[in-house]
Amino acid sequence: MKILKGIKLFALLLCTHLSFADEGMWLPQLLGQLNEKQMMQMGMKISAADIYSINKGSLKDAIVSFGGFCTGEVISDKSLILTNHHCGFDAIQDHSTVERNYLRDGFWARNHGEEIPNQGLFVTFIVSIHDVTSQVLKTVATGISEMERQSAVDKNIAVLRQNFKREAHQDILVRPFFEGNQYFLFVTETFRDVRLVGAPPSSIGNFGKDTDNWMWPRHTGDFSLFRIYAGKDNKPAAYSTENVPYKPKKSLSVSLDGVAENDFTMVFGFPGRTMQYLPAVAVEQIIRLNDPVKIGIREKALNVIDGYMRADEATRIQYASKYASIQNAYKKWQGEILGMERTKGLEKKRARDSVFQARVNANPAWKMKWGQVLPELEALYRKFAPYSLSRDYQSEVIGRVELFSIANQLNTLIAARENNGEAGFQKALPVVKERLNMIYKDYHPEVDKQVFAALMETYVNSQEKSMLAPELMAWVDIAGMDYQKLADRIYNSTDLDNGQLILSQLEKDPGALLENHRSDKANELFLKINSAYSKEVASKLNGMQSTINTMLRTYMQAQMEVFKEKTFYPDANSTLRVTYGKVKGYEPRNAVQYAHTTYLEGVMEKYVPGDYEFDLPPKLVELYNSKDYGKYGDSGKMPVCFIGTNHTTGGNSGSPALDAHGNLVGLNFDRVWEGTMSDLNYDPSICRNIMVDIRYILFIVDKFAGASNLIAEMKLVHPKSKR
Repeated sequence: MKILKGIKLFALLLCTHLSFADEGMWLPQLLGQLNEKQMMQMGMKISAADIYSINKGSLKDAIVSFGGFCTGEVISDKSLILTNHHCGFDAIQDHSTVERNYLRDGFWARNHGEEIPNQGLFVTFIVSIHDVTSQVLKTVATGISEMERQSAVDKNIAVLRQNFKREAHQDILVRPFFEGNQYFLFVTETFRDVRLVGAPPSSIGNFGKDTDNWMWPRHTGDFSLFRIYAGKDNKPAAYSTENVPYKPKKSLSVSLDGVAENDFTMVFGFPGRTMQYLPAVAVEQIIRLNDPVKIGIREKALNVIDGYMRADEATRIQYASKYASIQNAYKKWQGEILGMERTKGLEKKRARDSVFQARVNANPAWKMKWGQVLPELEALYRKFAPYSLSRDYQSEVIGRVELFSIANQLNTLIAARENNGEAGFQKALPVVKERLNMIYKDYHPEVDKQVFAALMETYVNSQEKSMLAPELMAWVDIAGMDYQKLADRIYNSTDLDNGQLILSQLEKDPGALLENHRSDKANELFLKINSAYSKEVASKLNGMQSTINTMLRTYMQAQMEVFKEKTFYPDANSTLRVTYGKVKGYEPRNAVQYAHTTYLEGVMEKYVPGDYEFDLPPKLVELYNSKDYGKYGDSGKMPVCFIGTNHTTGGNSGSPALDAHGNLVGLNFDRVWEGTMSDLNYDPSICRNIMVDIRYILFIVDKFAGASNLIAEMKLVHPKSKR
């Protein structure tokens, strides 16, 4: 009886958890079927057809995947694109020098002629979305291996790509959902002439830097502006001075009315990856094993890089983007652990698994099909654990050493020639040249050497010796377990850290360079490390991962059958999604309560003249002192950021925050630290997304930068005055 009562209690808790109105990353074409009624009950004033339509311009036609790693939105009929400062960071950095430092000083184009092209940057629109599950899985038999299944799926997708009706300039993207139980096809349009239009100084766009990253209260003007160019036929075209601004199907109107507590908000974008439906054993492995290991490794790398950045301005520019990239996940994983502990997220996963198992056991048909799914997954993950840790050491240590990345690029050329002859070599050569130029452009040999010394000690001492290359251990023994001496010996024995020399040789005589590269000591060590990893770890890990993937697909299918009371949304996979919620403060811990909005007063409270993270441009201070906020202020105050309950993740950076009428009210750029565990377990008590108030963006563009030409392009509206 006590067991039954416990199961009923778990079921009650589970059903409560499954009913969170703010949770979910929903496919836009299904909103009318699944979400429209609830969204309207929460305050939405538009229809699902206004959000997604293939027959008329809709909100989805103003949303782009920005570079494949962020989201952006069209905010004028001349295709002005708004995204985050950190999304445009690489482009801004690429155009910065010590003498012309756009990271430090900002950049504003006063006309189209001043807008700067960005090689390799692209934006992608979604034209339409189609359920193609039956076509993709039609020849997939039950009981086959994961490799055989994937081969059949790939063949069917290839047929779809070839036969699906689309325009010549459009492309096809097919993605799995619900662990491969469902498939959707996306018709896309990609534009590759994207130009930098505007960016605030980093002291605004990245105010607070690492200290404030993932934190609330937040005071960061995290935005940048770009523009899409097209051929004169308004279709995608390679960069040309003859190109003209693209005429979009839809652009977002911009609200000047701001937000209030409990206002409806909707975030549109391309969230990267979530794992909401993992079994408890997998979640436990992430937060108890993998996250702590990766945090420790990145902390060592950050300490090395930070020391060099603080000592030299040129190095600070070189490593600004790298540092931010390393630090971002480092801090996120810390918050993930903290949030799971505070909300008892792991216990909730265990409760769900217990209810699942009880329901399955009570149904003979389910028990026959799924009775052993969870026990088998538990056994698989226990066996998987040490190999997953070695995978993390390999990616976080070996993948972090840029000397090895350089070696790998040259090895790519060697492989191209050996596998595909001279034709293959000539095809790969320009690609490798471009990649090496990108690496060497921001490469500092001494920094890389010290990162190597710091991380290699962890790599060697934290793993079973049977998983390590004997050649590496021989080098370590010769150095007397002194990893600084080890780094000195390796970097003194190679020319790979000399970018000018390597690039020159690659240009003059690539054959001779590659022949010498074969016997380069650093490259030999890199190859031996990779060979040992491949033999001792990857070969075993891949087989286990394949089995786990099969079981997770089965578990996902079973959950959707067993928990009929839940409307399931698919995990994020970098495809277009809508999430909705409300503007809302939160209480991260006992006796601490946060309001939903921050103001420019808070920026000034954090202001430390000359500080790396909290300095400010003098003009912003002047505008604050004079309270010169123009039409963007609110009752004599300048709003900066706000938070809401929208379910977001990486990839949602740059996503528009829309009001009940579909107008732009903010720009999504982060989550609160305690809520970063939303990738694993969304909890409305502490999961909040952070957005720049659009009025602060307009204030910076207009009053701070004086770029009134950009404001003139936008459609500014007052939707609340119509109520």
